[in-house]
Amino acid sequence: MSDSPPRAKRFPLSLHQLGTAPKGSAGPAGAGKASAAPAVAPASAREPLKPQGHWQQAAALKARTLPPSGLGLDSAGVRQRMVQRLRREGLSDERVLNALATVPRHEFVDTALAIQAYEDTSLPIGHGQTISKPSVVGRMMALMLAAPGAQARGDLGKVLEIGTGCGYQAALLMQVARHVVSVERLKPLHDKASGHLVGYNRVRLVYGDGMLGHGPSAPYDSIISAAGGDDIPQAWLDQLAPGGRLVAPMTAPSGRGQVLVLIDHLRDAQGSRFVRSLHEPVLFVPLKSGVM
Repeated sequence: MSDSPPRAKRFPLSLHQLGTAPKGSAGPAGAGKASAAPAVAPASAREPLKPQGHWQQAAALKARTLPPSGLGLDSAGVRQRMVQRLRREGLSDERVLNALATVPRHEFVDTALAIQAYEDTSLPIGHGQTISKPSVVGRMMALMLAAPGAQARGDLGKVLEIGTGCGYQAALLMQVARHVVSVERLKPLHDKASGHLVGYNRVRLVYGDGMLGHGPSAPYDSIISAAGGDDIPQAWLDQLAPGGRLVAPMTAPSGRGQVLVLIDHLRDAQGSRFVRSLHEPVLFVPLKSGVM
């Protein structure tokens, strides 16, 4: 056995050794010893370790950060940017642009799609249906507001909407109408729209066959459809008030694709008649009868 004295224990240090150099330390390396343990700073001079420090710092930074001012989906700023883009692309009716700037489109789509809510694109809402592009909705609303009757009133009057979907278009229509009756044939979408439109007091939702319109509230000053068929159902024409205007997608005369159709109900010395005009190509879901 060796009679040499026991070597000084360097690591781990005991609590009472913190703040002092280990025994046997001889100053800077190379001063007579091969190596020396570095001195440990006094406990009072060192910052205590805080495992939770990172999230505390993050919370402090978040508290000091200013609101993003228009960058969030819930802000008016992001809708204004969409409106400015649509204005540059030719949508000029200020009443329609104000409606688009007012209604939060992201609240009418699934959360996973909210990031795309203010792009000019249609989005799926389930059950084989879509929410229409803002530019197309804006165009159809502008066409209705350009009708002589709407210009005289200053609004769309009483509106019949065919195809409630998620309720976004109905919310827009309410901004420029006195009352909106919206018919949806798919019960799950009717229920979804009912949740989305809480607080929109001048919108009445009806679960029923949109091809039949809604006779109990007729006649309507304006009729708009979010689905397209081979021709305009007779029930819609019967429920369109004199001086009223109807806008809907319809199969193009060539039989290929769809176009926007505008129908005015005129009543003058020549009697009551419907005047039809065709506009730009569009793409809507097909118009179907019955309820599901």
